[in-house]
Amino acid sequence: MQEAILALEDGRLFRGEAFGHTGTTTGEICFNTSMTGYQEILTDPSYRGQIVAMTYPEIGNYGVNSLDVESERPHVRGFVIEELSPIVSNWRAEDNLQDYLLRHGIPGISGIDTRALTRHLRTRGALKACLSTEVLSEAEAIDLAKKCEGVQGVDFVHEVTPSLPYDWDLDGTLSRRWAPINSTGNMEVGPRGEAFLPLPEVKHRIVAYDLGMKRNILRSLRRAGFQVRVVPATTSAQEVLDTNSEGVFLSNGPGDPAALDYVIENVRALASHVPMFGICLGHQILGLAFGGNTFKLKFGHRGANQPVKDLRTGKISITSQNHGFAVAPDSLPNNVEVTHINLNDGTVAGLRHKEYPVFSVQYHPEAAPGPHDGDYLFQQFSHLVEKAHSS
Repeated sequence: MQEAILALEDGRLFRGEAFGHTGTTTGEICFNTSMTGYQEILTDPSYRGQIVAMTYPEIGNYGVNSLDVESERPHVRGFVIEELSPIVSNWRAEDNLQDYLLRHGIPGISGIDTRALTRHLRTRGALKACLSTEVLSEAEAIDLAKKCEGVQGVDFVHEVTPSLPYDWDLDGTLSRRWAPINSTGNMEVGPRGEAFLPLPEVKHRIVAYDLGMKRNILRSLRRAGFQVRVVPATTSAQEVLDTNSEGVFLSNGPGDPAALDYVIENVRALASHVPMFGICLGHQILGLAFGGNTFKLKFGHRGANQPVKDLRTGKISITSQNHGFAVAPDSLPNNVEVTHINLNDGTVAGLRHKEYPVFSVQYHPEAAPGPHDGDYLFQQFSHLVEKAHSS
């Protein structure tokens, strides 16, 4: 096997075996604690500019397929795992992880102690890194890591937002939910014998700002009765208002929210006119638009097991999260209420404006991967839109 090296900017080195694409890459390194969902993680645009390490020891055992991707291609700059599964065992698999990363130009390293790497990042905080499957000296790899731009102050949204607007799933085939085993009643059968539950009728038409949106967000919105017009991050507030849409959704995305002045300005202009719902980066954008500040977390929240408490009901949800920045609670004005907190560190996990029909969460209610505890939030948005347009 070909040797690979992972060098951190502080001089910590890991050596392992190369897989995927042959090459050298740099980026901020982070870890994800999810036990499944590596394909969704690879294709999540929020990871633009980052090298991702999986804490679960064996990766690749169920292969990859074209239905479970969260965007058209992987966005990670490199992939770090402890063990690459030598076989693929899943009836839905269309490819293996090695060939998938090779095809998309993503270098990977396996055979390293990902537990030691994770403990190091938790102690030292997020670090810039160099991953190389080429012949590099240790000193050269460390130097490349130090010279990497990182993510703070960087706008990666312009790299992942679509160039043109489009309408999501007009024929209703991409958003259908899998039917549980032994389901009865009206079901739709796919070309491979998959059983799907029919979608509800469209109740509301909304605009979604795509800042690096995962596809399962679009599926979840459609399942909640929304017809979604997806627009680029640069779309002006007036262009959105001209669509006469009943609501606006702000998606997840990569990079530093404070670097997105053009998005913040448009969201601020829209907030008093139309109901809004934000997830992850969209949540941070709303916090900034209302006058708050954001800050960089020590090592971020990335995984499918983050506990969040709803301060209004006391209910605790286990959530999927992927972010490196958070809203500073003390910076928020009096007309913005903190509705949820992350129970691991007390950071803001949800907001609500007291005067406008606007709310947001820092976590991913659409999961993919992760639990479905927060799925009700899409229906909550539907009720908010309906209430705003019936008053």
